[in-house]
Amino acid sequence: MRRRDLIALAAIMTALRPLAGAAQQKALPVIGFLSSRAPKDSAEGLAAFRRGLSQTGYEDGQNVEIQFRWAEGRYDRLPGMAADLVGRKVAVLVAVGGEPSALAAKTATATIPIVFSIGGDPTRIGLASSFQRPGGNATGISLLTSQLEPKRLGLMHELLPGATVFGALLDPRYQPAEDQAKELEAAARTINRRIVLARATDDLELDSAFEMLVEEQAAGLLVTASPFFDTRSARIIEFAAQHRMPAIYHFREFAVAGGLLVYGVSFADGYRQVGNYTGRILRGGDPAELPILQSVKFELVINLKTAKALDLTLPHILLTQADEVIE
Repeated sequence: MRRRDLIALAAIMTALRPLAGAAQQKALPVIGFLSSRAPKDSAEGLAAFRRGLSQTGYEDGQNVEIQFRWAEGRYDRLPGMAADLVGRKVAVLVAVGGEPSALAAKTATATIPIVFSIGGDPTRIGLASSFQRPGGNATGISLLTSQLEPKRLGLMHELLPGATVFGALLDPRYQPAEDQAKELEAAARTINRRIVLARATDDLELDSAFEMLVEEQAAGLLVTASPFFDTRSARIIEFAAQHRMPAIYHFREFAVAGGLLVYGVSFADGYRQVGNYTGRILRGGDPAELPILQSVKFELVINLKTAKALDLTLPHILLTQADEVIE
């Protein structure tokens, strides 16, 4: 290569060096997305999260990157996953799928902003000082899922007024489980009915819980809010169908998958709000000053096809109150 060509090449490389440095400085901010659930049962929520994020001007792959970690109902995986995301120095740590992921995130970092989605009261488990002023590095939304169990039992009683025994699936590892149990037992006493609490934390225990419900001749089944049960929705719905046991659930996804009845908050709307808060923090918002939100959008969903398969006549008032009837 001639000398003048070498000089020209050196000049070009020198000119490009600032551009390369600028490109490195413009590396996309990274969101760590930690969930107790599984991808297959979170599609609707994830789409809603992206919508909320886009409301603040962020699009995955364009001006932000999302790294996902899914525990798939195995809560013991969460601390390691949270630590991994913290080690990658994510800009925001999103912790969804209930209290297990939120607490794992909070344990993993006291400095990286956290946006959570839980079922109960964040102040009771140390996630925040108050709803209005969280005061630390974590904020988010309470979906109130674990506080609606008595209402679901009341709906089951409306559906099966002659039943004397109801069953409930309970996940003891889920932090609100003790409160869920107390509230269900109190609600059962109010309607003068017996409730059988079948506890399960893994697949083997879930099989045993199914056997217990059959032995106790539960006329109807209430599936309490739990990330573990969310990841096992197909098995639970199959059990209810096989034993012709009317069942009530907490998220719309169960009814779409064949569950009879759902009463709860809008899962999608909650995740949209999580996405919105994540974007606001990326734009400089302080989680200590962002009030913790509470769900205000509830939905009653009925799967009419499942009701017909059970030869079940639904009370007219339930059908008129339903937000959605799946035919």
